[in-house]
Amino acid sequence: MLATTATFWSAALLCRFWIARRDFHAKSLKNRSPFPRIVVQADRSALNRRFASSLGMRVLLLIFIVTAIVFSALPVLRCLCGRTLMDYKLWYDTGRHMLADHEIYFFRSGKYDFMYPPPCAIFLAGASLLGQCGLILLLVAINSVSWLCSAWLSAILAGGEYDARNVWLYVFPSLLVIVYIWSSYHLGQPNLVLLALMLGAFVALRANHEILAGGLIAVAAAIKAFPVMAIVYLLYRRYWTAAISLIVTLAVLLLILPMPFRGFERAWRDLEKWSAGMLKYSAAGVAQRPMRSYTWKNQSLVSVSNRLLRHVDADAASAPHQPIYVNFTDLKFSAVNAIVIGIALGLGLLFIAVMPARALRTGESDATEFALLLLLMLMLTPLSFGYFFSWLMLPFAVITQRMLVGKGYAILWWTLPALALLAACLVFPRGAQFYGNTFFATLLLFIGFSIELLHCKQRTDPVQLAAT
Repeated sequence: MLATTATFWSAALLCRFWIARRDFHAKSLKNRSPFPRIVVQADRSALNRRFASSLGMRVLLLIFIVTAIVFSALPVLRCLCGRTLMDYKLWYDTGRHMLADHEIYFFRSGKYDFMYPPPCAIFLAGASLLGQCGLILLLVAINSVSWLCSAWLSAILAGGEYDARNVWLYVFPSLLVIVYIWSSYHLGQPNLVLLALMLGAFVALRANHEILAGGLIAVAAAIKAFPVMAIVYLLYRRYWTAAISLIVTLAVLLLILPMPFRGFERAWRDLEKWSAGMLKYSAAGVAQRPMRSYTWKNQSLVSVSNRLLRHVDADAASAPHQPIYVNFTDLKFSAVNAIVIGIALGLGLLFIAVMPARALRTGESDATEFALLLLLMLMLTPLSFGYFFSWLMLPFAVITQRMLVGKGYAILWWTLPALALLAACLVFPRGAQFYGNTFFATLLLFIGFSIELLHCKQRTDPVQLAAT
């Protein structure tokens, strides 16, 4: 509840900050002095000195450390008190199964308990040697480092090396996704780690380190499969080296890395069982989460479409319960799939249409493009639960940077309704998610960023760019 309230107040603060900047610019134009440009620049530099000072960064780092300690302490205390361990117990049990050379993919109640790629189980095997509480302590520490890296890399991508020192680039994005960050700690999910790896790959691509970029995306895909979708972007953008690096690194992680622990035949069988179990999509559900696939907890395009267009239980659970239906119509499963494919293709084609040519790319356009890629992946992955949306950190960092330089007024008109949809969970915690509030908020951001990238593409002067 505290995390949700923080998100609400950060959104309100962002709106207030925009209004203050608008009023300031209007006042400076109305009371134009003989040297208006000098006055505005002096005011802006004073604002930057105030909030981007080394003291401000130290205070921000202290606040981050305190928050990370609180978020980390709660799962550890639950372990010490013998309370429910959420997914941490599954991670510990999987690690012990791996150490004992047991099966890691076995059916329980008609589904796999552990549904992550085999390399993830190898890491958990080493972590499980620390005991349950030790494993939790290690994982929350990794989450904290990932959060810090994600905030830093988002600031670099959005503002460049110089503007990355501005405190606002760290405050607003993290506050706006604090609910999803907390969920990663609370449940023991690795999505902050995946975000840090993806952002590291984007920075590497900007620096022309394609081998590193492909390797980072491969590591993310070896932890949780869906980041592998980024290979389509690499191929379209002709990052051939990065795409090859991704494929080779992923092959090493999936087949060669498990061999010393499982042997080749066992490693291959693990990969086969995982693939057979995860590559499933039917009217009953997706992959190994049949009960949760089409419920309010899943905010993907696939889930929201099935929930709103078919007569499926939006609150399915293994225990006896009263079904809840939120569908507006009752289409056939094949018809819903046709709609899903059509929307997915439309979003992909829109993304391609607004991309600037390679010769016209700038740091500003790349930040917007990478944000669009993350938004697209969040919507198109079949399973997209709440904690996935910590990935909105980069889009919110880009929006914050646009506000700081006075260029974000157009995209703000798409951001405000998106924030309103996200904040709807304050009033209707489950009701809003029944109808896909997080998905539609992400869709609004995607449309806003597409328009922003198109404007950025139109503003770019090829002659000037060639000269620079």
